[in-house]
Amino acid sequence: MTLTTYFLIPVGTLIATYGIYRLALAFDVYRTFRGKRIVSCPENHRPAAVEVDATKAALNTTVGTPKLQLRACSRWPERQNCPQGCLAQIDEAPEACLVETIANGWYHGQKCVLCQKPFAEINWHSHPPALLNEERKSVLWNEIPGEFLQDAMKTNRPICWSCHIAETFRREHPEMVVDRPESPLRMNLYH
Repeated sequence: MTLTTYFLIPVGTLIATYGIYRLALAFDVYRTFRGKRIVSCPENHRPAAVEVDATKAALNTTVGTPKLQLRACSRWPERQNCPQGCLAQIDEAPEACLVETIANGWYHGQKCVLCQKPFAEINWHSHPPALLNEERKSVLWNEIPGEFLQDAMKTNRPICWSCHIAETFRREHPEMVVDRPESPLRMNLYH
């Protein structure tokens, strides 16, 4: 091997390692800043549902430092040209303002108001929990606009996925529902 080869192999390895490191950083930035968040709008101090452009932040990381920018906001399009001061809240505590983190904290330690089963590990993608309002209508938590979620959590009660499905069916198809007396065996089969 020539002297050039002895020089190029370590330099190439160093460049490849640095590239992999930057890609890993970019992936971490993407995971950190993706998802819907609830922030306090600096302009009116009311909750706003926002999404950071996580892809752009990750791409910026590959060549420098991530630059956060909003991709969506519940106050747009009328306030689309705002200075995006809420990004400081996201940068300071990215996990704390995630909608799923807020919802997880609310359900933690509570029981379904109908079956009394405690909420344990929540499967947010296939069996998300719901909220039951005063009219006894259940709605999935992710169907509530983010800017109203905290208010809904103050006035509604937690309900599990199974009870939400049963209540929705009962409400939409009352002619197909047969009420039977509750029995512990039947309740254990479905919950």
